[in-house]
Amino acid sequence: MGTARLRFVILGGGTAGWMTACLFAKRWPQHHIVVVESPDIGIIGVGEGSTPQLKAFFETLGITEAEWMPKCNATYKAGISFHNWSERPGFEKYFHPFHTELDHLTDSKFYFQTRARRTGRDVEAHPDRFFLPARIAAERRAPVAAADYPHAIGYGYHFDATLVGRTLRDHAVGILGVTHMALTVKHVQIDTAGNVQALRTDEDDEISGDFFVDCSGFGGTIIQKVLKERFISFGDNLFNDAAVAMPTPNDEDDIPSETKATALSAGWAWRIPLTNRVGNGYMYSSRYINADAAEIELRQHLGLLGSKAPARHLKMNVGRLERCWVRNCLAVGLSQGFIEPLEATALHIVQATVEGFIEAFEKGGATNQYAHELNSRLAERIEGIRDYIVAHYRMNQRHDSAYWRDNACNDALSGNLKVLMSAWFTGADLTAEIHRLGIGRYYSALSWHCLFAGYGTFPPDDKLVASLKGLELANMDEIGTLITSHASRFPSHRQALERLGN
Repeated sequence: MGTARLRFVILGGGTAGWMTACLFAKRWPQHHIVVVESPDIGIIGVGEGSTPQLKAFFETLGITEAEWMPKCNATYKAGISFHNWSERPGFEKYFHPFHTELDHLTDSKFYFQTRARRTGRDVEAHPDRFFLPARIAAERRAPVAAADYPHAIGYGYHFDATLVGRTLRDHAVGILGVTHMALTVKHVQIDTAGNVQALRTDEDDEISGDFFVDCSGFGGTIIQKVLKERFISFGDNLFNDAAVAMPTPNDEDDIPSETKATALSAGWAWRIPLTNRVGNGYMYSSRYINADAAEIELRQHLGLLGSKAPARHLKMNVGRLERCWVRNCLAVGLSQGFIEPLEATALHIVQATVEGFIEAFEKGGATNQYAHELNSRLAERIEGIRDYIVAHYRMNQRHDSAYWRDNACNDALSGNLKVLMSAWFTGADLTAEIHRLGIGRYYSALSWHCLFAGYGTFPPDDKLVASLKGLELANMDEIGTLITSHASRFPSHRQALERLGN
């Protein structure tokens, strides 16, 4: 990147802003990193789950779990359980596991069984019986084994997003030398070439920079309001555009190590266990239910219909920017787009965006030479994640409300998703199609098989045949014994948290 000292100005704090600042300052200690964060604007702060990529983020910064998790009331996450997305007997719930090396011993057997069942054979094909994380979560263990455990284990976290932002702010400022300015920006100044030149505050201070990062949230203060980058709506693909959140006390001695996603009449409710409370909310479509009715339904779901506990209502812009990197500005977090938190991908997208930008910026010699390449990669990633989320709704097996029926017949699908659905229902090799399309880097064959099989999207039971001649079926007793023996090597979730000081 040359020897010149550059000045990167990040507009907005929150988790996205401070993740960006930390990654920039860690990679580029020679440059000046500034975060301008308004003391008057709060953060969204309801996203309390992650994918396994967040573990690598903290490792990059050299921050141990013992250092950050207790500060953020964090818990471990082995995966996500889905409840009532299907009415088919035996498939009322399923678990989407995070990857472990042990999966290599069972995933091919699972794929074979699902293909046998969708071609009419009466065989076991529910994902929960094949994978270790499902057992870890069911027994409320932590997905962290002893140092001598021979297999790598992927896991995510649950946490208080506001506290994570503060922890990263303290690390960025105190350890990495990032400058923090608690100021409210009122105007964005553009030069004659159309690049961002400076931010002007409500006190008429001028904050100049060489490059700007827009972490200002849904408003997109720089990228949308000033640079006028086009927003591409996902409204035809994803119906949900609002949420109501209501935390409750955590009164359980044995904390779950899973996010729980329960289907309701016009969306789904999340349950995210922290050490000090439970994060609850209802992600819904305002086309099918209004805010008041959604709050009532959430309160009924939580058994709090008569409670005076406050609820927080949120509206979302669902979609993405056409480009995240425009001129000398990069949009990160909610300013670059939003996909609902069903698979907790928000911070994963932040991390991929910032790390991808660092690589492209260095490769281009501190120019925007590779902006188009990065924008294309990010668009593909976001749409790949979107397709997996859309599949949850398109493949649902509920019939009790217009919302679920309309989702099940929604034809506003990408070409890739149509190919995967066709492969599944025609008995083709789903893994081969995922590889052919090049989309396994977003969600693996394991994830796609768990989703499709977890809903029970197989021929009706009375159409299945028992004749299994010539099929080398999985030995379910052996798989059960294998998983049981390995699960016993993992501590209870509470024990693992106590070792961290939680």
